[in-house]
Amino acid sequence: MWKTLSKLATTTLQPESVLQQQLRTTYILKRRFPPLLHKNGSHPKRLRNKHFIYDIVKDTSYERQPDIDVILTQFVDGIGKVGERLTMRPQVAYNRLLLPGLAVYASPEMVEKYKEFANVKDDENHSSPTAQRAVNVLSRLTLTVTMNKDNPWTLQPWHLKNCFRRCGFHVPTDTITLPSREIKGPNMDYEGKEFYVTVTINNLEKVNVRCILHHWATDVLERLPHDHDFFKRKNEPIFPEDAPVLASLPSRQLLEEVKA
Repeated sequence: MWKTLSKLATTTLQPESVLQQQLRTTYILKRRFPPLLHKNGSHPKRLRNKHFIYDIVKDTSYERQPDIDVILTQFVDGIGKVGERLTMRPQVAYNRLLLPGLAVYASPEMVEKYKEFANVKDDENHSSPTAQRAVNVLSRLTLTVTMNKDNPWTLQPWHLKNCFRRCGFHVPTDTITLPSREIKGPNMDYEGKEFYVTVTINNLEKVNVRCILHHWATDVLERLPHDHDFFKRKNEPIFPEDAPVLASLPSRQLLEEVKA
């Protein structure tokens, strides 16, 4: 009998593992009805029920946390380069930099460690924190270059500047490099065909942008029908020698693949 009871005690009275996690919550309170003072040497007066009514002065769980300083351990697109010290909101720094291992806390030891990297150029140099992001966006862009169907023209950088502006990009004319061969029109053989231009960002990064030529007429009856899915179609290049460069640009989801 005692053996069975000892076995039951060992199986039922085992302590369970309890997760004890510290909560950093602090409340600052004050009494709504302060108790009366007592004389020196006498016993304190007994507190009544109203003396246990408190008002919250400050709740630290809802208090705005101060910004933290971090040091980047590598180049981060849109944020900065290695060795750069940044002041960021705690939640943004934790989720985007500290947890992925892209940054460390700006402690005195880390400041001394990464001080030498602040002035060292990366293997992949960038003119600004957002330059690579601009390269990625422009390389995926399909720019419609609308030219006159009635009057003769020769493609110039300011034509491309206006087309970029219609898409929400401010691109100065001196940063646009046209193809080596001139594009003149109106020429209906070029309608719907592709070419590329090169855009220079901050005199350093260069990106090729895919363009499609479209003729536009002032007379409504002479206008060509607009293709809303032009950027999903596989178009021929105006110049065959540009085909390898156009093929190297980020691929698009073609309309034929969507239908399949």
